[in-house]
Amino acid sequence: MKKCLVIYNPNSGKYNKELTLPKIKKILEEHDYEVKIRKTEYKGQATEIVSTCSFEDLIISIGGDGTFNEVMTGNFQRKERLLLCHLPSGTTNDIGTMWGYGKNILNNLKLALDGKVKRIDMCTINGHPFVYSAGFGKFMTIPYETPRKLKKRLGHLAYIREGIKDFFHKVKLYDITYNVNGEEYRGLFSFALITNANRVAGINNFYKDIKLNDNQFEILMCNITKLRDVVKTLYFFARYDASKIPGFYFYKTDNFKFKFNEELKIPLCIDGESFNDLKGEYEIKIDHDIKVLMPSKNINNLFIKEKNN
Repeated sequence: MKKCLVIYNPNSGKYNKELTLPKIKKILEEHDYEVKIRKTEYKGQATEIVSTCSFEDLIISIGGDGTFNEVMTGNFQRKERLLLCHLPSGTTNDIGTMWGYGKNILNNLKLALDGKVKRIDMCTINGHPFVYSAGFGKFMTIPYETPRKLKKRLGHLAYIREGIKDFFHKVKLYDITYNVNGEEYRGLFSFALITNANRVAGINNFYKDIKLNDNQFEILMCNITKLRDVVKTLYFFARYDASKIPGFYFYKTDNFKFKFNEELKIPLCIDGESFNDLKGEYEIKIDHDIKVLMPSKNINNLFIKEKNN
């Protein structure tokens, strides 16, 4: 019999956990899994659980994008990496929506179990994995600064509310030197976003034709400084290809280095959580040794064909 470890964040999602978790266990047992279920009680515990657990044929994460990041981080700390599956139950669920999940956790589990195992490019920042996004600057602190109680009560509207408040704050410019595709640049930037996703902050098709196994990720550097230009940016975010907006500098690459030419006081954001490495110099690379179990729905759109995959 195969072994499966389910790790869930009790603070994530509005589903009835007392009713749903036994049903999840039953579905997995029907698919010939011996099931263990663990609840996280503090931030970072999912990382500890995955990094120290015995071999499991499948690790299932139930929570938001941040919970999945913790599970992925624990997997990176292992000598023998495990097969992962993510069932979204967070506020925005960019990863789950991109992968083809709906809103019902039980249906999502069935979609995954009937899906496929895929190798994915996993971005790392200074060796720490992030599943789909990292960034700094204007609006980038909203995901981790929005109060958890507010997210639980309002859902995605909580981010919009905090975004409106941040909208009226002065735009800070960061003096950045960065190296991409063999070229070095320096400039003042209000924010930057590094992603391997076509959905960011609840915006579908943020980039066009994204592939999760093409050995590349996307970088967006922005030098917008005026409030009226921020308004235009939000408008274009919702309607057009972000890479074509004036004031944006767009790159596709497999390696990106950047440093702040000033003291960094506000943490970067990775997968919606704060990244508390404030040394001010960062390198983004790709790790290829990650496999996930995911629904078949969007695979043809998200992956290029590979041998034996």
